[in-house]
Amino acid sequence: GPRSLDGLRRPRSLRYSPHRHWRGPPLGAASRHPPFPLSLPRGERPSTCPPSPPNQGFIFATNGVNCISDWSPQVCYRCLKRKAGKGDDSRGDCYFCSDACREHAEGFHGIQKKVDWSLLDDHCSSRGLKYPYMVRRLACMVISGDVGADCLDILQPAQLHQGTLIEMEEEFELLKSTFRKAGFQEELTTFLTKQWYINILARIRVNAFRIELVASSYEDLLSSAVASVTCDASVGNAVYMLPSFYNHDCDPNTHIVWLENADAKLKTLRDIDEGEELRICYIDTSMDVNARQKILTEGFGFQCRCQRCLSGD
Repeated sequence: GPRSLDGLRRPRSLRYSPHRHWRGPPLGAASRHPPFPLSLPRGERPSTCPPSPPNQGFIFATNGVNCISDWSPQVCYRCLKRKAGKGDDSRGDCYFCSDACREHAEGFHGIQKKVDWSLLDDHCSSRGLKYPYMVRRLACMVISGDVGADCLDILQPAQLHQGTLIEMEEEFELLKSTFRKAGFQEELTTFLTKQWYINILARIRVNAFRIELVASSYEDLLSSAVASVTCDASVGNAVYMLPSFYNHDCDPNTHIVWLENADAKLKTLRDIDEGEELRICYIDTSMDVNARQKILTEGFGFQCRCQRCLSGD
């Protein structure tokens, strides 16, 4: 959703209510790295976290930033939960962590398995493109009837440059022709127009959350934070509805975390006053003000005027 602090249109602020006690110890080093908008995954519930309001509106997640596909045998195809153990007995196929995830993904997984994605995979892997995999997943979900073609329309799109639009047109043609070659009836893919592809990708670029830390408990999350500094712990990207409407602040009062899978949790970083707007940081809070301004302006389309930026910190 619209995320600016400079007077541009934005949704109704998400504010703290005393009826929801979202309080806990600060995350410290566990803050997530920036979901940089121009690049897909690799990098999608402890007692001290809230009941999980940010996860309301979870739409879909994909993984596999270093793979030629958007799934990996090491994490769940739907929720990105890591597979127990180090062995890989799912080679050539995807892994589901539970019958529930398998059943939920049955429709769009079946669509995706029917198609030869080699041309699109080669194109994306050779150019380091990641978000087209998310558009592919969403297209399969639309064809299977799991979501509507307009399910992301409410979200704010990224500002796209002419060079980016030209690249998107090439990606669209590959996706469209791949479905055509797979023999899908035209009425199933009438939604798949160039404008739909561009609109979806523009929204994914600024609203996809990079899922970085996967742990079984809050303690594991904290202990793994140090390791994540030197080793990328991300497993994928996910798109949500409610979390996309949180506004940005370079000194946020809340933070979205992931433990076992793509189920999001909102964690407060300090005490929240009643009526105070809940804000997250879209980027790495450790960057200096010039770096933050550059990424927010070029990637998210606004100049941040939070108190931290105004002070030059």
